[in-house]
Amino acid sequence: MKRLLLLCLILATTLALHAQRKEIFLKEGWKFSHTDAPEQAAVDFDDSKWESVCVPHDWAIAGPFDKEIDKQVVAIEQNGEQEATEKTGRSGSLPWIGVGWYRLRFTTPTDCPRAILNFDGAMSEPKVYVNGQLAGEWKYGYNAFNIDITPYIYKDGRANVLAVRLENLPESSRWYPGAGIYRPVTLITTAAQAIDQWGINVSTLSIDEAAQTALLQIDVQTTGVSDNAYMAIELSSDLGNGHAIQQTLSLPADGKLTAYVPAEGVNYWSPEQPQLYNLTVRLLQNKQPIDEKTVRYGIRTISVSEEHGFALNGHSRKIKGVCLHHDLGMLGAAINKAALAHQLTLLKDMGCDAIRTAHNMPSQWQMDLCDSLGLMVMAESFDMWVYPKCKNGYCRFYNDWWPRDLTNLVEANKLHPAIVMWSIGNEIPEQGMNGGMQMTRHMQNLLHQLDPTRPVTAGMDRIDNALQTGYAQVLDVPGMNYRTHKYQSAYERLRHGYLLGSESTSTVSSRGVYKFPAVERKSYAYDDGQCSSYDLECCSWSNLPEDDWFLQDDQPWVIGEFVWTGFDYLGEPSPYDEYWPSRSSYFGILDLAGLPKDRYYLYRARWNTQAETIHLLPHWNWHGREGEVTPVYCYTNYPTAELFVNGKSQGKISKDPTSRMDRYRLRWNDVVYEPGELKVVVYDSLGQQRGEQTIRTAGKPDHLVLEVDRKELAADGEDMAFITVKAVDKDGNFCPNADGKVSVKVKGAGSFKGICNGDATSLEPFTKPTMQLFHGQLAIGIIAADQPGAINVSVSGSGVRGASLTLAAIPL
Repeated sequence: MKRLLLLCLILATTLALHAQRKEIFLKEGWKFSHTDAPEQAAVDFDDSKWESVCVPHDWAIAGPFDKEIDKQVVAIEQNGEQEATEKTGRSGSLPWIGVGWYRLRFTTPTDCPRAILNFDGAMSEPKVYVNGQLAGEWKYGYNAFNIDITPYIYKDGRANVLAVRLENLPESSRWYPGAGIYRPVTLITTAAQAIDQWGINVSTLSIDEAAQTALLQIDVQTTGVSDNAYMAIELSSDLGNGHAIQQTLSLPADGKLTAYVPAEGVNYWSPEQPQLYNLTVRLLQNKQPIDEKTVRYGIRTISVSEEHGFALNGHSRKIKGVCLHHDLGMLGAAINKAALAHQLTLLKDMGCDAIRTAHNMPSQWQMDLCDSLGLMVMAESFDMWVYPKCKNGYCRFYNDWWPRDLTNLVEANKLHPAIVMWSIGNEIPEQGMNGGMQMTRHMQNLLHQLDPTRPVTAGMDRIDNALQTGYAQVLDVPGMNYRTHKYQSAYERLRHGYLLGSESTSTVSSRGVYKFPAVERKSYAYDDGQCSSYDLECCSWSNLPEDDWFLQDDQPWVIGEFVWTGFDYLGEPSPYDEYWPSRSSYFGILDLAGLPKDRYYLYRARWNTQAETIHLLPHWNWHGREGEVTPVYCYTNYPTAELFVNGKSQGKISKDPTSRMDRYRLRWNDVVYEPGELKVVVYDSLGQQRGEQTIRTAGKPDHLVLEVDRKELAADGEDMAFITVKAVDKDGNFCPNADGKVSVKVKGAGSFKGICNGDATSLEPFTKPTMQLFHGQLAIGIIAADQPGAINVSVSGSGVRGASLTLAAIPL
């Protein structure tokens, strides 16, 4: 009976506690309009004719594409241009410019003691109104911010009215920024005495790997707490094998707690083993619980030194990273957890262990996934300071807002173990100007005050100027953007004893496209607006992957790289920014649809040390090239291979550590094309055969095949699956030149969400269920309903037999 009474008391206490703090994702019920009038903030404004949308939402992704939207006459200084020319597609050529309003009705508890709205990002310059009153605003569209709406909410049970005005000015971005409330909005209600929204932080001060212990610093900030307050702290794993920490501490009168707490029997976070713990903090006053908050944390240490380079948990490692812009291809800028997970999982399979959030502040959902999947992060802040790269960019706000923006960057993200360094800027012109060093020092000092555990970096593209001004010397981690020929001299002039490839390669390619002859080229433009997938082409300021790898492998002081970029993204169509139609980048290791290019396997062969990689290129369908030289490459993690064309050996070759182009690739440059079978056999260092790959000349397209990343989705109205559609001949051979149109139908407990073929020159919309194949493939996004059931997907094609599959939306 005593145990039963105790259980009832605990349950009642827990229910009372949870009744105080509620965090509600404000997803549905939003109204949206492109109109702009002050009265749209009013409580009684009639929004019944506005469009109904769910948040996150990107108002521009449906298109249409139009070169007039973002046409500019400009010289791109970052590309070394001296004269202004007409540029199109620079920011995606989608209708993101202009004003948009959102309205939502929401309820709060009667006599709600405290209510906060958390915006993870809104593009851009959001002004937030509650019940007709301006409750707060922010300027930077990429930053998270909180607004205390307690003074503005109704206390009598009436529905509250939230209105948000956003405005995107022309020439305010160098890439597609998206438009709208593109990241989540959360309503948090608490008691008057509560833990602050970003009021919990944990720092790993030291670890003892042999003893599996760590010393943690736990900081908690509260509001409204008076005498007789205590803080109960528990740290536990998902495995349910006890608590690493379980303590109750007295809370100081100022409501701020700092505790140094040993944790025992713990595992450390790393990309290989991303162990996370649940840290639960309970606020008690007069022995009564008044608030509780649980956060996720990974125990790990980071350091950068001349002796060890970059070290995680005391172990040196070289960063294998990529840069990522924030758009998600067919979804635009609207964040979706499943789409982010799909993207990051593809990178992990490639062997990637880090991302750089280029050139903007990250989303919380993205950082949550990096924590759980095991990807280190360089969290970036700004693409410009005072000097404008585009006239209406962040330069308008820098002087007044940079301390607030950097503060929110750290406060919102400090708990994420994935984040290993902060970046204060990308290719900032002030790096070579008077005062640039002082600006750098001010920002870095603020970041050190907010977070003394992580180093600060920036991406420099004018290294000589940055060294002359002292900008480079001030940074904790000097970041080099390209300029591999300057690495050695920069290293010798720097004080650090190490440097980072903060942005590397800018190799350009179009999936499935091959140009002849296969020769190295810079900023080369073809008549069709495509780039060659022999991975021999890059921009004028950049280089091929090998140039970075030589430095990383041969120089211990190069601590790694962040490749530009992991995925193609909307905007910046170099080298085709003067070519229409071209509205997205060619830099990606994967294309805009999330389909791997050949280069994916070049990186996988080097980075993924746990899996076999064997990849032949090009495809073997070259009608009209019979008898002509058609080079063949193999990307593999094995050192030796033999190539056969229709059973005839083309030679057995090995990688050459002294050769720039043959150290990491196997190349047969004199192969003469004849239709039939192309086969490669690979060998290990002992000469043992380890595997093979065969590709064949395909006949005409006969039918479609569907490949899906997952067949079970959560029935939550948000979860997504991604289907790759391929055209094959009657024998199942992939047809790499198929370009027929396909149509998608979805029935049951899900719906069509988007489509993309990865063609940077396509003007077909992402939001209509039909599109042409690009070199035999495209990708489809399917979103689950909020009710369980079967999702039936059928894809038909022009002149080919269609295909179908069934997915399942399952209960949460």
